[in-house]
Amino acid sequence: MKNIIFSFLLTPALLLMTACSDQLELEPFQNISEGLALDNDNNVKAVLIGAYDALGAGNLLGGNVLRNAELQGGDGEILWVGTFAGPREIFNKQMIVANLDAQEVWLTAYNTINIANNVLSALDVVADESKATVEGEALFIRAICYFELVRFYSQPWEAGQANNTAEGGVPIVLTPTRSINEDAKIKRNTVQEVYNKIIEDLSKAESLLADDNQWRASKGAAAALLARVYLQQGDYAKARDAANRVIESGNYSLLNNYASVFNRDDNSAEDIFALQVTSQDGVNNMNLFFSIPDFGGRDGDIDILQAHLDLYQPGDQRLALFYEGNGALRTGKWNNLFGNVGILRLAEMHLIRAECNQRLSTAIGATPLQDYNAVHTRAGLSAVNSVNLDDILFERRLELAHEGFKIHDMKRLKQSVGVLPYNADKLVFPIPQREINANSNLKQNPGYN
Repeated sequence: MKNIIFSFLLTPALLLMTACSDQLELEPFQNISEGLALDNDNNVKAVLIGAYDALGAGNLLGGNVLRNAELQGGDGEILWVGTFAGPREIFNKQMIVANLDAQEVWLTAYNTINIANNVLSALDVVADESKATVEGEALFIRAICYFELVRFYSQPWEAGQANNTAEGGVPIVLTPTRSINEDAKIKRNTVQEVYNKIIEDLSKAESLLADDNQWRASKGAAAALLARVYLQQGDYAKARDAANRVIESGNYSLLNNYASVFNRDDNSAEDIFALQVTSQDGVNNMNLFFSIPDFGGRDGDIDILQAHLDLYQPGDQRLALFYEGNGALRTGKWNNLFGNVGILRLAEMHLIRAECNQRLSTAIGATPLQDYNAVHTRAGLSAVNSVNLDDILFERRLELAHEGFKIHDMKRLKQSVGVLPYNADKLVFPIPQREINANSNLKQNPGYN
């Protein structure tokens, strides 16, 4: 039974972090005014809990950014059949500048960043014995928000090429803004600058955080997210080494049963970082959209198509997790209304290390074959005697299906998405129109003017 309950009702001041009055709606959201009482250790730590709560909101890592990645990269394997217009536009690659889902991801991410920035601004009042942990957690939260923002609202990172197009990334805000003036209306940074800051924050977080931090960000979580960031950049040596640090730490292990990884009320030995959900607080929007009423979801907004199931071998435990419900095929990964939303798990680290070692002809930590077989045999399949890059990428596609990876993998691998090339303008989210209206220095993405 979980005993962690997040709440923004910790102090009245915290309500200001999420409330947007009509007047505030005229301001750039990354610069929301906040009234905070960050004058003592307890208050700063309460605000940090609020940052986790904001991170786990339905519009952010509580589900929608994972859902959006799957919808945008669906490519004949899933079908959006729900009634909501925003997700339908994302699935059809026909977003308009007023797309509500694109707006809410932006608003929620910058709200969360602003809370993290408030924590980082008040480290002087945090008790010495916990200061490093508090700083590391806030840096981790800020970094994961910027990673989601730059992947959705910017052109993909191009390994080996310039990523310094002016205003091609998202605005980097590193201090809390408690008043709005012309100086607060900042421009977008470059993609390079955003990735540099993400890596800087995560590297410092890894150095500050402990191996065991219960349900919160830990040293392993920072290293695992670094592995994912480096992989997105095509920096295979650094991605390999970061994944290796996680695996070699010995703090995590693959579960014997694949189905046991999902629909959990508590973190498992495989979970590196998961957003906590209880019947009192927290949101699992992956359940909302991927599941059906029998398990707390809607009517089944996302159908799994036979083309996806045809990818699996007979006897694959991952295939056995699919089921028929409400007249269509469903993934069974999200059938617990109050189940935690897994963000980082060990199987991904094995597949990152395998891919990078294969690309680099190295065997740091393990051979690519050993890492591949660790994941492959856990799914109930026989070990193979040899493996190539395509095998590893295909295994990743099956293992991590419907968990928020699809469009990001397609972009980094430069795969077409239907008839669209990986870097098509319509595969980049629009900057919310309210932000453009409020900030004359903010440039809209191509294709949305």
